[in-house]
Amino acid sequence: MSTTLTALIAEDEPLLAANLQAELARAWPELAVVANVGHGAAAVEQALALRPAIVFLDIRMPGMTGLEAAQALAEDWPTGDAPLPLVVFVTAYDQYALQAFEHAAVDYVLKPVQPDRLAQTCTRLRAALQARTTPAAGELDATLAQLRSLLAAPGVGAQAVTPGAAPWLTVIQASVGNAVHLVPIGEVLYFEAADKYIRVITAAREYLIRTSLRDLLPQLDGQRFWQIHRGTVVRAEAIATATRDESGKVHLTLRGHADKLVASRLYAHLFKAM
Repeated sequence: MSTTLTALIAEDEPLLAANLQAELARAWPELAVVANVGHGAAAVEQALALRPAIVFLDIRMPGMTGLEAAQALAEDWPTGDAPLPLVVFVTAYDQYALQAFEHAAVDYVLKPVQPDRLAQTCTRLRAALQARTTPAAGELDATLAQLRSLLAAPGVGAQAVTPGAAPWLTVIQASVGNAVHLVPIGEVLYFEAADKYIRVITAAREYLIRTSLRDLLPQLDGQRFWQIHRGTVVRAEAIATATRDESGKVHLTLRGHADKLVASRLYAHLFKAM
């Protein structure tokens, strides 16, 4: 069996991607870059297909961001297979925003990539890969905890919302033909991303609204509406039961509705007995 270490680079600026690959070749000649892609969706697709040991993800990419790509990998990575790739974020963030990365213990490199800093990253990655020769219990949990921390960090994963700056959304305005239906937020069972739209599911019917989940989330009361998957947000009061399977995912049933939802491993921590 081949023991070649492999990596994937996701960077939407070709010159920066080429520079990172060249610097990696100098800092870590044994590391083979098996794919160099320009957006987050391709990063997820290629990582799931090629199973690299390491992924370098640009935070700001068109469509799916680097953080969302890491979230997708954590949700879609097969259990019982190769361990999740080690993630290094490539970013132009300032020092204030970088505190979130430091706190989460996820490594990062700044643009443009500096050889000395990249060498430090490679040293950390070698140590982390060496530790993986004997898989540690709770390694997946630690990775998921790091991602949760980043997803919740203002200015990194979540948009900063000043308490009291604006009231939470109370009504969804959904167009149906020539009419606009005003749907009270308390009637919504869950929201589900669907291409450029969001499906709004109530006990009585389904609506479509033309917005993104990324834009909708900051308008929802996080105590009432829980994100359970990168594409799904559910009203907590609408959940009847939560059952965890062997892979760590949680299957949800709803009150007064036949739909069943799945909470990914990344959000399974929300469902613990009191």
